[in-house]
Amino acid sequence: MISDASTLPDSPDALKNFALDLQGQIVTLREMYDKETGILLEQIRLLRAQLYGRKSEKVIPTDGPQPLPLFDMPEPEGLEEEPVEEIHVPRHTRKKRGRKPLPEDLPRTEIVYDIDEKDKVCNCGCRLKRIGEETSEQLDIIPARIQVIRHVRPKYACPECEGVQDDGPTVKIAPVPAQIIPKSIVSPGLLAHILTGKFIDHLPFYRQEKQLIRLGVDVSRTSMCRWAMQAAEACQPLLNLLEEEVLAGMYIQADETTLQVLDEPGRSPTTKSYMWVFRRGDPDRPILIYQYHPTRSGDVANAFLCDFEGTVQTDGYVGYDFLDTKKNIRHIGCWAHARRKFTDVTKALGKKRKAGAADKALNYIRKLYAIEKKIRNGDYSAEQVYEIRQAESKPILDDFDKWLKKKKLQTPPKGLLGKAVTYTLNQWRRLVGYIEDGHACIDNNMAENSIRPFVLGRKNWLFAGTPEGAEASALLYSLIETAKANKLEPYAYLRYIFEKLPVAATLEDYEALLPWNLTPEQMAAPVVVQCA
Repeated sequence: MISDASTLPDSPDALKNFALDLQGQIVTLREMYDKETGILLEQIRLLRAQLYGRKSEKVIPTDGPQPLPLFDMPEPEGLEEEPVEEIHVPRHTRKKRGRKPLPEDLPRTEIVYDIDEKDKVCNCGCRLKRIGEETSEQLDIIPARIQVIRHVRPKYACPECEGVQDDGPTVKIAPVPAQIIPKSIVSPGLLAHILTGKFIDHLPFYRQEKQLIRLGVDVSRTSMCRWAMQAAEACQPLLNLLEEEVLAGMYIQADETTLQVLDEPGRSPTTKSYMWVFRRGDPDRPILIYQYHPTRSGDVANAFLCDFEGTVQTDGYVGYDFLDTKKNIRHIGCWAHARRKFTDVTKALGKKRKAGAADKALNYIRKLYAIEKKIRNGDYSAEQVYEIRQAESKPILDDFDKWLKKKKLQTPPKGLLGKAVTYTLNQWRRLVGYIEDGHACIDNNMAENSIRPFVLGRKNWLFAGTPEGAEASALLYSLIETAKANKLEPYAYLRYIFEKLPVAATLEDYEALLPWNLTPEQMAAPVVVQCA
């Protein structure tokens, strides 16, 4: 550093060398400044896009036709009319526009608006004849109605034995009906309603408490919380069977998200806990298992998957790295996560951009997804899917791999594009694994979509009070989301199993209550009340 002129060299040659050194330092600093500034601007544009831009990852190609602005239409450059080209459009069938018809299975109340009897006589004196009618329909709703189920058990005694026997007269009475929560005022219908409200409609118990007050009954949120935990305890045998079925499959997807638990021993209320989800990927029997754990450690997944044999699909979180060492597990990655990295690059570049390297990468990925779309729309076996991917997807992946390795040498590693390229190459062995298993999907979206209902609920009820409450929520989410995945209406399923569980005694009884063993018609049939 130059403090004053006395520190400068006196020799002209030394001054020249000194100036050249300073010039080199200035160039180096300017390059570093431009590089860091570019990275910062890129991050700022990405942040703006995440806050205010489109949430969809669908990218409009920059080299194709662009949508015209709504209020900025281009003006014609000349006044000469261009020759009109006639276009012949083939005939086609259009859908009839208008209101959708109301479901035929809804009950209907008919109101007839008839004319007076005196108006049913013509001017000529002849009585009018009914020739038809005009009808229109409106959709009506009857608000929820609270009712009390009164259980009556008549007592019987022998009048002749009264005072004869030492232990008094013989009295007979029917046994108490078996209930999901014994000695409680909650019925299976109310319990299913409350749990559906929280885990499907994301209504916290305090909101449901206010709803019930408007309907004329006071049920505290404390009671609802206690009932939910007791219901979860009663449903534990079903969860055990679901876990066995998940591990008996050959394809599992895994994901996790954060959860706050307030009263957790030895931990601050602000410490993050986690809800894990394991989804059986077989389309014929989808099953979802939610598990609460205070940690995101890979030990959680390791404990659940220790005896599993098959394919496990995850994102790039390091907690799943242990799967690569398992001999009986094929660990595959998620192309949706890799695509998201390149999509972030296009968002950071802004709207007024030219097609670049990120668009080239997205074009490769788009081709892979086009093949998967064709597979989904066709009726292919797992063996046929494997053959299609080997013939069509593998060449695209080979070209993409070569392009990524070349681009890595040309791209600064700290930029968004460099991070996307590095992530994809680091995950490459897992990302290409899906083409080796015809049962597997190209991405982990099924598991991510399975975690979404929990995330929506978390935005409303914010936290769990205790670890026991979080575990009960995980069990109930497992039952409800598995029922939904098997095309069952959640309220009807919960009500049905709450009526049947108290009298279930054998393994066959519990297996009969699993979602894929039930139909909507079975659950709609009246349940015969049995006594304990």
